[in-house]
Amino acid sequence: MRSHLLNDTTADRYRRSVTEGIERVAAKLATTDRPFTGVTADDLAPRLERIDLDRPLHDTTAVLDELEEVYLKDAVYFHHPRYLAHLNCPVVIPAVVGEAVLSAVNSSLDTFDQSAGGTLIERKLIDWTARRIGLGPAADGVFTSGGTQSNLQALLLAREETKYDSPADLRVFASEVSHFSVRKSAKLLGLGPDAVVSIPVDHDKRMQTVALARELERCRDEGLVAMAVVATAGTTDFGSIDPLPEIAELCNHYDVWMHVDAAYGCGLLASLKHRDRIEGIEHADSVTVDYHKSFFQPVSSSAVLVGDSATLRHATYHAEYLNPRRTVAERIPNQVDKSLQTTRRFDALKLWMTLRVMGADGIGALFDEVCELAETGWELLAADPRFDVVVRPSLSTLVFRYIPAAVTDPSEIDRANLYARKALFASGDAVVAGTKVGDRQYLKFTLLNPETTADDIAAVLGLIAGHAEQYLGESLDRAS
Repeated sequence: MRSHLLNDTTADRYRRSVTEGIERVAAKLATTDRPFTGVTADDLAPRLERIDLDRPLHDTTAVLDELEEVYLKDAVYFHHPRYLAHLNCPVVIPAVVGEAVLSAVNSSLDTFDQSAGGTLIERKLIDWTARRIGLGPAADGVFTSGGTQSNLQALLLAREETKYDSPADLRVFASEVSHFSVRKSAKLLGLGPDAVVSIPVDHDKRMQTVALARELERCRDEGLVAMAVVATAGTTDFGSIDPLPEIAELCNHYDVWMHVDAAYGCGLLASLKHRDRIEGIEHADSVTVDYHKSFFQPVSSSAVLVGDSATLRHATYHAEYLNPRRTVAERIPNQVDKSLQTTRRFDALKLWMTLRVMGADGIGALFDEVCELAETGWELLAADPRFDVVVRPSLSTLVFRYIPAAVTDPSEIDRANLYARKALFASGDAVVAGTKVGDRQYLKFTLLNPETTADDIAAVLGLIAGHAEQYLGESLDRAS
């Protein structure tokens, strides 16, 4: 069994095995003609049930053959131009090379004596991102597993900065379309059930600052403590960007921590054309960025950044076996001093490879393409009487629904849109997402693939309309 350990004596076996795996994936990518096969969980489950994990195959080729059947053949492929569903981006090749390197070397980014150069690469990327945001010379941060963890850590720091001992009196303000992780974080942090105050949004799904000001004033009048305002730069459902400059002014006036959840909108940090859409982000006390959403990175590649590095002390704990206090005086750069995680992958390498091969302008140009594609998609939807589109995109998301000419019952229209999404997924011809606007069912395109064209969007809209019309026709047949 030692022959499977990766070391100096097995380098050739490593090369052959990894090459064989890469060739399988490359062949699959080259021949995939739709984003999904339409397989169901009931179809897949028996294939997995037949596998006895206590009886290994002892052969990489045989295992890859098996993997083809249980995974590769029926995977959802985000690189396909008609995958239009969630915040999953196609990935750039330099990042995938970085993934291969970091997995093999297997550095752990908690302490310098486990990562050395990896520590310094991550720190340089944090500094680079902080400069792009405009946080100033005292800024710092750390890579995380994703936006949920970043939001949790930011709100932890905000809670500790209040220096207030009664969590029941703390309040967090976020728009009604903010990410669910805000409420989850509040619960994990021990705040009360009423801790998160939902602020209404305007027609463009942006936080209403007049309503925010009113709630902040009410909080003060009631003797409660405003812990944080969470502004969103790219909401999950609509891609909407809250008015950051106005929110920053209110946070300054009321002395409240300002967190910007830019998990989605962080691609604008590299944009050549649309950087102004996140003007005001530089005033934030903390910022969430998800490079694996709009920097075309493999999952996971994310970070939380703060304007004042001193606030990261709230995540610092010292263990004699790992990062004893003396290492601070010795100026040893241990990243675990800033992180909620201990053992942590060298995910920063993927972004490093991308920037060194493509440059920030290369990333920004790709993100600009999908933002402009969304604008084209909005024009198609707005001009098509079969569809109702909710809001003009700020980033690359379109929320809409099919409206049949002959049906007026909103519930029946809801069912038609739900059916169209499910039927489209089952066909494998395209993958789209769904959400609710008010109480009504809507569909969603999240456009993150520069290879997607206006023709793709038009074709998928045609498929959606066809499936919805089929459902409505069958529904009328059943009713008669």
